[in-house]
Amino acid sequence: MKKIGLFGGTFDPIHNGHLHIARAFADEIGLDTVVFLPAGGPYHKDAASASAADRLAMVELATAEDARFAVSDCDIVREGATYTFDTVQIFRQQFPSAQLWWLMGSDSLMKLHTWKKWQMLVRETNIAVAMRQGDSLHQTPRELHAWLGKSLQDGSVRILSAPMHNVSSTEIRRAGVSDGIPPAAARYIREHRLYEKL
Repeated sequence: MKKIGLFGGTFDPIHNGHLHIARAFADEIGLDTVVFLPAGGPYHKDAASASAADRLAMVELATAEDARFAVSDCDIVREGATYTFDTVQIFRQQFPSAQLWWLMGSDSLMKLHTWKKWQMLVRETNIAVAMRQGDSLHQTPRELHAWLGKSLQDGSVRILSAPMHNVSSTEIRRAGVSDGIPPAAARYIREHRLYEKL
């Protein structure tokens, strides 16, 4: 059975922390492919600084060296707000017999019960959680307790042993530090004069 990992994000810009956790995702779950999904209009985040086309290009450049990585523009070409449930449905229709895994940070896990059709979402895909420093499963809201306990037991939720890096795209843009950006993406940023401080 083909195992496909789905990694959504604004990627504004993509950085080495994203690649680190994507590799851990592939290694620990035994994925055939990790599909990076740059967001179009994510309903729970502010608008991106760089255009969708630029963010897509940076992700394609940054992921090109790992054969397990692929990039999809499905969240960009859809109009309006993009919801994880709809994205997973697209991949379920495209790969009906595949085992799908959705990667999220522990901060997203804590808010999962507020996501559109979350209970249907977790029936369509397995969940891999990358823990952020300071987060604990003990902080999970009570609305998720029964589902999370059962899912950890049956293996449909996996907590990655590799922690998320503390670096964030917001900090990179604010501080103007390009060290944490993959070289090909950093070149693209310079050539296209994205992000004032970088």
